[in-house]
Amino acid sequence: MAKQVVPQLLRQHLANLADDDERISGRGQWQGRDVVLEVDCLYNADGSAKVVWGDTVVYVGVKFELKEPYSDRPTSGSLMCGADLRPVAHRKYEPGPPSPESIELGRVVDRGIRESGCIDMNALCIVPGESAWMVIIDIHVISDGGNIFDAAGLAAIAALRNATVPASRYDVGEDYKLAVALTPIICTFTRVGGRYVYDADEEEELGGAERLSITLGDNGSMHSMQKGLKGTFTAAELSEILDVCKTRCSELRDLVDSKVE
Repeated sequence: MAKQVVPQLLRQHLANLADDDERISGRGQWQGRDVVLEVDCLYNADGSAKVVWGDTVVYVGVKFELKEPYSDRPTSGSLMCGADLRPVAHRKYEPGPPSPESIELGRVVDRGIRESGCIDMNALCIVPGESAWMVIIDIHVISDGGNIFDAAGLAAIAALRNATVPASRYDVGEDYKLAVALTPIICTFTRVGGRYVYDADEEEELGGAERLSITLGDNGSMHSMQKGLKGTFTAAELSEILDVCKTRCSELRDLVDSKVE
């Protein structure tokens, strides 16, 4: 009963705040939390990044392996993205096999990167039909203080842009920087108190409703959109969200540029 009562009381409190155009954190409707980005922070990865997003902390490591290309794409490399959500990140997570939440997180980040075309998969081929690079993105959430989608997405693209292909390790040439043509950025919006807000924190996610994650590219083009949980949004809401998304994605892209170049 307590698990049902507390969210209901929280939802009512959030709705009351929304009526006065306020949020529980004191932020504005479209105001995000402070973000700190660090790259090249994991010694055993070929590329890495750490993001501290408010109370959320995420590490991402990138590794490369030589694999036989898929039979239907003999001249193409591959990309794999996985997420790890453990009890250390939050008490709501349990040990064991990947949870639906961790699978969704990995897929949202994967889709935004893959659909952007920021990595030329054909350039990862070594010998057609025999060997090609597989790019492996590992997401580790150390602390879930809300909005792990955006934090993981930011860390992932920063780690990719920081990555070095270890060709010498596999005796296929000299090491070289992974070519990443674009910087896709994820922005997530959550319905809280009857309206959408940007960058929901832990309490807003607990007392909120549906979630919308959008990935935009350098020129503002949309690469992916993922809706989570039940609920709807209007055309007017989506239009306003996209305007906010474009501005925030540009700011975060500048942050990545400042760290990796």
